[in-house]
Amino acid sequence: MPEASLSQEQRTVRDAGAVAVLGEPARRALYEYVAAQGRPVSRDEAATATGVKRATAAFHLDRLVESGLLEAGFARVSGRTGPGAGRTAKLYARSAREFAISLPPRRYEIAASVLAGALTERLRGGDPGATVASTAEQAGQRLAEGCPDLASALTGAGYEPRRGPGGEIQLANCPFHELVQRYPELVCSLNLHLLRGLLAGLDPAARPRLDPAPGRCCVTITRQP
Repeated sequence: MPEASLSQEQRTVRDAGAVAVLGEPARRALYEYVAAQGRPVSRDEAATATGVKRATAAFHLDRLVESGLLEAGFARVSGRTGPGAGRTAKLYARSAREFAISLPPRRYEIAASVLAGALTERLRGGDPGATVASTAEQAGQRLAEGCPDLASALTGAGYEPRRGPGGEIQLANCPFHELVQRYPELVCSLNLHLLRGLLAGLDPAARPRLDPAPGRCCVTITRQP
């Protein structure tokens, strides 16, 4: 399944499965060796370095490729080309894919992107507050892209929507939990504008408002007639 089509929950499950692959000691040793080299490594080299039989090393290395932790390619280890250069070997290197596991879901990269934009604007002499608002709404619009409905967009962003007693949507999880503990006014404002952007393209009648309460996100969503 394409990365862009995965929800945050699906990414967490996928990443947890990939990291679980490292629970096997020999496999973990092979991964740590390959990752530490900073260059492609052959099966023979990895097996010798870790004391694992070559056939076992080949099995574990390919399993790491399947999990997305390593990438594989083919090249001549000798570096020579042409007749007599020898056969190509399968080489392994650490994957460029990033893995993140957080339960409940957190989305600190969104906050970092928005706040970096505000800082950049401040250095240019602009209004960082206005930049936080506009950048957060744009980020929310991007979160909504490709989502079939509001519930899936909110779930994909990590909010865990729940119906409140008055029919409003309460958000059981805050994707910026640790940041809110330190900078509540700034981060709750960012969150409000992020949700405004997310709602705009999916449900124009939905309105986010600040409504902090223990154990849930600071924003509640209501629908206007």
